[in-house]
Amino acid sequence: MIKVLLVDDHPLFREGLKHRLSLDDSLEVVGEAENGKQALELIKSLDFDIVLMDINMPEMDGMYVLELIKEQDLDCKVLMLSMHDNKEYILGAMRHGADGYILKDVPGTELIEAIKKVISGKHYFSSEVTEILSKELAGEQRGIVTRREQLVLRLISQGLNNKRIAQELNVSVRTVETHKRNIKQKLSIDSTVGLMRYAIDYGLDR
Repeated sequence: MIKVLLVDDHPLFREGLKHRLSLDDSLEVVGEAENGKQALELIKSLDFDIVLMDINMPEMDGMYVLELIKEQDLDCKVLMLSMHDNKEYILGAMRHGADGYILKDVPGTELIEAIKKVISGKHYFSSEVTEILSKELAGEQRGIVTRREQLVLRLISQGLNNKRIAQELNVSVRTVETHKRNIKQKLSIDSTVGLMRYAIDYGLDR
């Protein structure tokens, strides 16, 4: 059973969300908060697995709560659930360590999929959010990574080793190693795990 904490300042939205989650037998809403201050208190005292949290709330906003969760090393997954689709909010959530970011208008099935993916240790971004991240990446770092290198990143994110990647691309293992070395230099990343996380964070694993 996945235990969920809901954090949103709109009672009707929380009620609808709670009802939708109750339709899945593997999910249980164990607590609710209407502002960031209440959320932080519950996070420290309640037994749960994941928090679904809005950003704009009274007393303490969701972004600040997220920052405190990571600073205080509190053991929980955080999925931001917001109406804001601009890059400042999305990138801010990523910088503060959110495990995912989805928009409030996503279908209930996608919300449940997002929760389960985050619980499994993956990141999840709704399609609109992924598109925004891709455009941001295209305007900044992605511009210096070639399409071939982007494909290598995608295969890395799928857990393939150098030999498997070489087979997929029909190239030598040495060529794959060269691609990986060049990508690491361009992105200032020093490990394959770092490349995998980068690819997942920017939606290159899809």
